[in-house]
Amino acid sequence: MTPASLFQKMKSSIKAEWKAAFLAAVIIGLLVHMPIMLSDIPNHDGLDSIYFDQNMITSGRWFLMIACGFSSFYALPWVIGVLGLIFLGIAAAAVTEILEVRKIWAAAAIGGLFVSFPSMASTFAYVFTLDGYMLGLLLAVLSVLFTCKYKWGFLPGAVCLAFSLGTYQAYLPFAMILSIFCVWKIAAKETPVKERILEILHYLYMGVGGTALYYLLLQILLKIQGKELASYQGINEMTAGSAADAGLLQSIYRMYRDFFAFTIKGKVLFHNSISAAAVLVLFAAVLVTFAATMLRRKWWKNALFLSIMVLTLAVLPLAANVILLISPSVTYHLLMRYQWVLFFLGAVAFLSNREEGKGSLCGQYVALAAAAVLILFYGVTDNIGYSNLQKKYEKTYAYCLRLLDRIEQTEGYYPGIPVTMIGVVGNEQFPTTDVTADVTANMIGLGGDYLLYTGPNYELFLKNYLGATLNFLPADSMAEMYYDERYVEMESFPGANSIKIIDGVMYIKTENVNR
Repeated sequence: MTPASLFQKMKSSIKAEWKAAFLAAVIIGLLVHMPIMLSDIPNHDGLDSIYFDQNMITSGRWFLMIACGFSSFYALPWVIGVLGLIFLGIAAAAVTEILEVRKIWAAAAIGGLFVSFPSMASTFAYVFTLDGYMLGLLLAVLSVLFTCKYKWGFLPGAVCLAFSLGTYQAYLPFAMILSIFCVWKIAAKETPVKERILEILHYLYMGVGGTALYYLLLQILLKIQGKELASYQGINEMTAGSAADAGLLQSIYRMYRDFFAFTIKGKVLFHNSISAAAVLVLFAAVLVTFAATMLRRKWWKNALFLSIMVLTLAVLPLAANVILLISPSVTYHLLMRYQWVLFFLGAVAFLSNREEGKGSLCGQYVALAAAAVLILFYGVTDNIGYSNLQKKYEKTYAYCLRLLDRIEQTEGYYPGIPVTMIGVVGNEQFPTTDVTADVTANMIGLGGDYLLYTGPNYELFLKNYLGATLNFLPADSMAEMYYDERYVEMESFPGANSIKIIDGVMYIKTENVNR
């Protein structure tokens, strides 16, 4: 087969809805995320990741180094962004196949929602690891696709899930919710009960097998590298049984509470009356269509379907928040909540797949209109976040330029003098000017006024963006001086005595005066 005939065969085998989902994801992704892709603006973590080998095995991410290696280990927003959108586009196409979406408009809506959901903007804020995370997301989707499409697909599905977890564990809920959607489809069939149960069990095999393979490879690689799991985000609790120690019922209660608190009050799924109306109308249409379909197909006589629906609906919030069960002390930020987009994708797919008729046609228009409103709304939200990130950088640059000038003008300063500081920015001297808080409050990496939270943040910004290398001492060097009267009496920057040289060490006070 010649290359030309090979490409022709591949082209003919690609379904129209796959193309629609992929192209919508890439094109809308470029329209929404172009500001961050064409900039080189770090967030607080990005200051330390201009070059980063992504060896995060102590956080359980043993495949991240390879997943991020395609774009090199440099923070290259355009290259990483394009790769990430390609992975997202393929994942969106795979989701249309899993959900059996056969209408072009629905596939395009799924692609658009896939890339515009605000969790994606937070991920773009951590652009140095974006392509690896998107590959991890694609692997999570493929784990379900293989299980869904092939008799023994749970075997390659388990491998895909293991490598997805080895890239970023937060995409486990994505695979779980997508699997629940597949279970609903199976339960609604009219095949023998035993046959349906055996098919449903394939998703359990995939999940258990993938998790076990991930953990086995993690332990092997930890031993090879002579490392242990870090305490960051409670990742070491995977083996410590902390969920059981905290109390299973209490953990489950926390998972339900967090699910509904984020969904209703998280200020991410909707911010204003228009977006809230789009969400309400979309899911109202789903409920009406589901009730009509249940009556028409007599699902109420299908005991297996009803029992599975009740069980999985009760479990759905737990699946979305399963990370809280694995690691109860985790800080559950927006990067880890991408699975919420599946509720919108599932709604669009369900309404687009109903039988033809006036009711079905009405549901399709509702789905199309709601998806269009949400894509527009989410795209605007993402760009509000990017605008604030740009302002954070500009304010940080101006602040550090003033600080560096003061440091170098301080009597007794010389290149290489030991420097130590707490690292925060006092809000008494520099009050909050961020006007996006109502929108970006929960968008980690995009909210706030400055990129500076620690002494190392200052050191890296001064070094990489102002070209000044200062001799910063370790953070614990402030431990004794912090309560010393000489430090307490200092003003906070830009106060006249906010910088002092005491016993040969330059102390810089940037926190509030009344601490």
